[in-house]
Amino acid sequence: MKDSMKKYIVLLAVALLGLTSCEDWLDKYPLSKMSPETYFKSATELQLFTNSLYNNLLPKAPYDEQSDQYIKANPSNLIRGGTNRQVPNSGGGWSWGDLRKLNTALAYMETNCEDPNAKLQYGAVCRFFRAYIYFDKVMRFGDVPWSDYELPSNDSTVLFGPRNSREEVMQNMIADIDFAIDNLPSSYSNGLHYRLTKWAALALKARFCLFEGTFRKYHSNFASMSGTEWNTDGWKDWKWYLEQSAAAAEELIDKGPFKLYSTGKPDLDYAVLFSAYDANKDEYILAINFDYGLELMHNATASALMNSQGRISLTKKFVNAYLMKDGSRFTDKAGWETMQYADEVKDRDPRLGQTIRIPGYSRLEMSGTSYKYSSAKEGVDMDITLTGYQMAKFVMEKNNSSNDKFDKSYNDLPVFRLGEAMLVLAEAKAELGTITQSDLDKSVNKLRDRVGMPHMDLAQANANPDPYLSSAEWGYANVSGENKGVILEIRRERAVELAQEGFRWADLMRWKCGHCLDQQKIIGCYFPGKGTYDIDGDGKMDICIYGKEDPKPAANTATYLRLLGTDIFLTDGDKGYIEPYQNIKIQFDEDRDYLYPVPIDERSLNKKLCQNPGWNDGLSF
Repeated sequence: MKDSMKKYIVLLAVALLGLTSCEDWLDKYPLSKMSPETYFKSATELQLFTNSLYNNLLPKAPYDEQSDQYIKANPSNLIRGGTNRQVPNSGGGWSWGDLRKLNTALAYMETNCEDPNAKLQYGAVCRFFRAYIYFDKVMRFGDVPWSDYELPSNDSTVLFGPRNSREEVMQNMIADIDFAIDNLPSSYSNGLHYRLTKWAALALKARFCLFEGTFRKYHSNFASMSGTEWNTDGWKDWKWYLEQSAAAAEELIDKGPFKLYSTGKPDLDYAVLFSAYDANKDEYILAINFDYGLELMHNATASALMNSQGRISLTKKFVNAYLMKDGSRFTDKAGWETMQYADEVKDRDPRLGQTIRIPGYSRLEMSGTSYKYSSAKEGVDMDITLTGYQMAKFVMEKNNSSNDKFDKSYNDLPVFRLGEAMLVLAEAKAELGTITQSDLDKSVNKLRDRVGMPHMDLAQANANPDPYLSSAEWGYANVSGENKGVILEIRRERAVELAQEGFRWADLMRWKCGHCLDQQKIIGCYFPGKGTYDIDGDGKMDICIYGKEDPKPAANTATYLRLLGTDIFLTDGDKGYIEPYQNIKIQFDEDRDYLYPVPIDERSLNKKLCQNPGWNDGLSF
């Protein structure tokens, strides 16, 4: 039976009920409410109090992120950029309620808790989440105020003080996460994957140190990006953070009880991992628990199957990056630019066909206690996809079709999984210049083994860097050095393996690749001109594209009728790639957009908070 994070509300109420003696009425603490002075005494009370942190802080919709690889019909203001991004009056990620809550717990458990082991474990839970909160703040804002105690209303030191330096915050995060690693349990007797362990703490440390190390490497001005000229004497350099990242990932991989989920079915296993109801106990380090009976659900299936849910779609740039099944590069093939759908997705890395619908696609279905593909074939739904590439990852199995509706999915979602840790190890060592073939064999190549792909060869990758991935038009033009080739290949692998898991925006920011958003093409599949097309090669006409000067085709001409310039836009007028944002301009300001703005209300209240460069909030002090 799953461990529901939301049960704590009921349990907490029960825990606080009880009869009192006459003397209790004289107690100075209110008995009708939870009082911190009388709480935080036992493991049960600490667990009940900290349960809400899981629900409040862990991501609920990683499949919903927009970027250069995943788009929606109506792009967010974050993606649009330019004047669409304004300094908010409030919000914008500048929220600290959960930080205050866990700091309260830390303070009172220190004096109230009568169980030393519980004090260590739940102190570790709070410190994990404090590091988790601050990781999000540093990614968004750079320098932020650090607080490690419950702030009284008259504490002007923090409430009305300046931001702490990025380095000070990061070092405090390191101290917190190291405490969590040392004091969280390695496992639970009931095998829960929904609660924190030392392995989840190692995974978080590996993740945020990778972010910080690569951010500092690619942003040479990182110390002054938040508008303050810090004296950086004594600051750790980018190499130190990448060394910390690699060490944490390696400890997790070598000493943790995890292994990649695989049943020896390369065309099935990757899809099952994300569609299965329950978190995979082999690969998931920490998962979010969803449960139909408890009405804890998300929207992943509907996002892929309903045209009213944003029409999230892959872009051609991303599809191009998938290797061929034999390990060769698709973009080395003659004529790759103008291949039509059925040809371009043929014989590719099996993860492509388990991430989007390709010819012959079938939904998963339960067969006893295992999964298989349904015998019913389902083509691409052009009413759902903007680009021709329709999402399939995270879609629940076919027997669940009665719940293919808004917010009716209940397959567990990953927060940390072994596959990510393997990619962190490979990338950190590649950026450091210390990577070996052995490192690839214990990380990237294990991921490739699951889907039957040839291994990555270190010497070969560096001897022949992919011109597609290193180009300004399609890839990452700022990668250089002896390890250029393997860094590019690891970025390819990261994008493919972690597709739709909510990492892409942060990756672009740390790699200083904002140009991928506004200087590279956001396009879909290719059509050589007007006409009728069987895009998935099943013998049935899927789409008919016609012009305003043409008579409207009969309804039975194809499943989807598209009028050029109205229903569909092609890059070259009457031919070319689908252009979903034909009338939408995407902008990215290199001098502004790598950090978020500090809200106006916060700066109005605290005049020592400087605004991040490039953001105009109208305040001058």
